[in-house]
Amino acid sequence: MDAVTESTEDLVDGGGPRPAAATVLRPPAHRVSRKAIPFWTVRAALGWIVLGAAQVGWLLLDDSGAAAHVTGLVATVVLAVGHVSVMPRWRYRVHRFEITPDVVYTQSGWFNTERRIAPISRIQTVDTKRGPLEQLFGLTDVTVTTASAKGPVQINGLAAADAQQLVSELAEYTRAASGDAT
Repeated sequence: MDAVTESTEDLVDGGGPRPAAATVLRPPAHRVSRKAIPFWTVRAALGWIVLGAAQVGWLLLDDSGAAAHVTGLVATVVLAVGHVSVMPRWRYRVHRFEITPDVVYTQSGWFNTERRIAPISRIQTVDTKRGPLEQLFGLTDVTVTTASAKGPVQINGLAAADAQQLVSELAEYTRAASGDAT
């Protein structure tokens, strides 16, 4: 725990240590790629398109209660437009990351914001993932697995070159870190 306390002092507003009750973490320094905005937009739109297509199919196959089907379809379109236009930009403002020689620090979410600090000495694996849609947008996700019951730390929406640089830095930091990753 001392390594976490020492390494988080520079992440605290004001730069210096504070009593535990007054500690407020500043947001991590780096944003994800701006390409994440259109990626999240397209990914969300695809989900809404599938739902809308299912509703249109149901409307065409079921001639009873057409007004209810149309009302449901209109409600779906309104929710979809709101979700697709607000969520990606909101997520972009929230999603941040930072790595130091001591910790990986992330902030994510859009309804519930989560901040996580994982000591470098606890890292077990660092993985990258690029699905077909991420490849289309030139993005990569980085997953840092630690010896934590909370699960891995994820940094989604990084430019491919930034993700490679991040993985290289993490590899260097983990080589230099003392600890057994348990």
